[in-house]
Amino acid sequence: MNPQPNEVTSVVQPLCAAPASIETFRLAEKVACTDVAVLIHGESGTGKEVVAQYVHARSARAAMPLVAVNCAAIPENMLETTLFGHERGAFTGATNARQGKFLLAHNGTLLLDEVTEMPISLQAKLLRAIQEKEIEPLGGKYPQPVDVRILATSNRDLGEAIAAGDFREDLYYRLSVFPLQVSPLRERIEDLWPLAALFVRKHGSISPKVEGLDKRCKAVIESHLWPGNVRELENTIQRALVVAQEPLLQPEDLGLSVAPIEVAEPGLGAKLEQTEQNLVLATLAQNSGNRKATAQALGVSERTLRYKLARLRDSGVQVT
Repeated sequence: MNPQPNEVTSVVQPLCAAPASIETFRLAEKVACTDVAVLIHGESGTGKEVVAQYVHARSARAAMPLVAVNCAAIPENMLETTLFGHERGAFTGATNARQGKFLLAHNGTLLLDEVTEMPISLQAKLLRAIQEKEIEPLGGKYPQPVDVRILATSNRDLGEAIAAGDFREDLYYRLSVFPLQVSPLRERIEDLWPLAALFVRKHGSISPKVEGLDKRCKAVIESHLWPGNVRELENTIQRALVVAQEPLLQPEDLGLSVAPIEVAEPGLGAKLEQTEQNLVLATLAQNSGNRKATAQALGVSERTLRYKLARLRDSGVQVT
């Protein structure tokens, strides 16, 4: 069945709250209607495979399979036959012929996940398959034509991998006709809250009594750096659902610590908070809403500024 755009949109739309996410999916939308190779780069757990699914679902090949190969998870001695297949008797134990992922993806899309983990010895055969649009199964006598669109992902710096001799430069240029960057979650703070809500719905069967998140969770979630990115956030929500006792997830259910604000004397905390709020808003206005320039002027990190602006929005302050 040909996936309709709205079926995929229901999955990825919550990711498109941060400017970086909006730009990534805007570019993905543009390249989807072509047949060029796409290299999706980003840290582990950022959602690179979701972007690949998005591209496939909006392509002319959407009715055909999207076949994924995790190049990091398959042993080196099995990756070649996984990709290209083998004939009966090609090696000890090959009692039957087997189609590889290239043929399974014929007329569809082949996703090479973490392609930089592929052994250098196999990269030449992959390059030839992409260039010639044909593959030769292990033990085979004749090449077989294949028509696949190639998508690839990597969490490594490709320049460093090439310089270290771990990745062929010519293969890199074949795969990265159109590069897409997926930003880490710490740079997509606007995505955190809708993603958390999405995961509560997705894993609701863990605790059917939970209906959502208490609004106090927002500041806790947005103050965390999320080194594990989206995968870490999803795991956090699942754990919270296991321990939850209330209809709404509470901040303590998340298991994330936030340093308390100490108030030296009654009323001083509110005065300091108001002074800080005025300073942040005034500096933001002086820099025409430019977050980077504002953070530099205030002497804080962009992440700290985003957190403070999020707190202001939660308190009802309009932030431009």
